[in-house]
Amino acid sequence: MTIDAAYVVSGLLVGLLVGLTGVGGGSLMTPLLTAVFGISPSVAVGTDLAFAAITKGAGTVVHRLRKSVDWNIVKLMCLGSVPASILTSFLLYALDIHKAEKGSTVDLFIRYSIAVCVLLTAASLIFKKRIIAWQQAHPGRQLHGLKLTAATVGAAAIIGFLVTVSSIGAGAIGATVLIMLYPRLQPSEVAGTDIAYAVPLTAVAAMGHVILGTLNWGLLAALLLGSIPGISIGSYLSRSVPERLLRGILATTLTAVAVKLVS
Repeated sequence: MTIDAAYVVSGLLVGLLVGLTGVGGGSLMTPLLTAVFGISPSVAVGTDLAFAAITKGAGTVVHRLRKSVDWNIVKLMCLGSVPASILTSFLLYALDIHKAEKGSTVDLFIRYSIAVCVLLTAASLIFKKRIIAWQQAHPGRQLHGLKLTAATVGAAAIIGFLVTVSSIGAGAIGATVLIMLYPRLQPSEVAGTDIAYAVPLTAVAAMGHVILGTLNWGLLAALLLGSIPGISIGSYLSRSVPERLLRGILATTLTAVAVKLVS
C-alpha cells in the first residue's frame, strides 16, 4: 500500500467513525496524521481544517433542508469564534509556525494543544448524558438573556482559538457547549447548529493556514477521496450499532492517542 493509498484508507475509516458516532473528524484525523504518519502538527492541523470546512459545508446543506439549524445561535457562535480564529492566526504567524522544526517550542505547543483537545473531546463523549441529566434536573440554573448571549460568544471564542491551533473543538466540544447552554434544542438541532457554525470557523481558520503555508493540498484530496464514502456508509449503519459501545471505544482510543502525542 502506497502512502497516498494509506491516506485514502485513513479518510475512509475516519469518515466511517464520524458517520457512526457524529464526532467531529478533527478529533480523529489530526491525531492520526501526527501520531501514526508523523506529519508535522502544523500541517496536519491546516489540512484537517480545510477537510472539515468542506465536509461540514455539505452537512450544513442537509441540515438546512431538514430545518434543524438554529441560525440565531449560529450567528452568536460565529461572533465569538471567527474573530478569535483570525486573532489566533496572527499569533501563529508571529510565532513563525510555518518555519517551526520538529521538537521546537512552537511544534511542541501545537502537539500538546492537540492532545488537550483530544482529551476534552473524550471527556465530552463520556459525560454527555450526565450533563443532559443535570440540565433536566436543574432548570433554574439555565442562563437567559444577556448572560446567555455573553456565555455563548465567550465559549465560542475559546473554541475558535482551540480549533485554529489544533483543528479540534468544533465537533464534540462545540456540541457539549450547545447542550449546556441551550438544553431546549433537540438532538438534531444540536447537530445541525454545531455543524453550521463550524463551517465559517473552519474555513477562516483554514485560510489562515493557507497563508501560513501549512496546508498540504495532495493530502487533503486523498483524505476527501476516502472520507466521503466512509461518512455515507457510517451514517447508513449508525442505527444498527450500539451508540454507547461506540462512544466508549472512541473515548478510550482518543485517550490513548493523546497519551501517545505527549510521550
